[in-house]
Amino acid sequence: MLKGISPIISPALLEILARMGHGDEIVLADAHFPGETFNTRVIRADGLKIPALLEAILQLFELDSYVPHPVAMMDAVPGDQLDPTVEQSYLKSIQLTHPKIQSVERVERFEFYERTRSAFAVVMTGETAKYGNVILKKGVITG
Repeated sequence: MLKGISPIISPALLEILARMGHGDEIVLADAHFPGETFNTRVIRADGLKIPALLEAILQLFELDSYVPHPVAMMDAVPGDQLDPTVEQSYLKSIQLTHPKIQSVERVERFEFYERTRSAFAVVMTGETAKYGNVILKKGVITG
């Protein structure tokens, strides 16, 4: 255990967060996401829900302030519907440390997969919410 670092941040995740540079992206993937199909750097966070991980990660991680949307989520496939409570729960966790983030970018499914290919890493979580995947773009610490 380390002081000031949430116990849900594993040593492997802490290393990834520290190794990322500004502009790098990390995918927090739901339990059904094919993470290893799209990226070779996959970390397991089984049993953990994404809102809790967002709270823990964003205490250590600055979001990119130079892009319009440093947070992105997968959009619904035509014919499906999004559950708005999923995005709301994520924003609630994000806004604890980043109150200026008021919305997320919605990314078409296959475009989301392409961004996952170029992401720094994928964290496979225990999240079961449909369309629960989220991408965070790392920024720089100012001040």
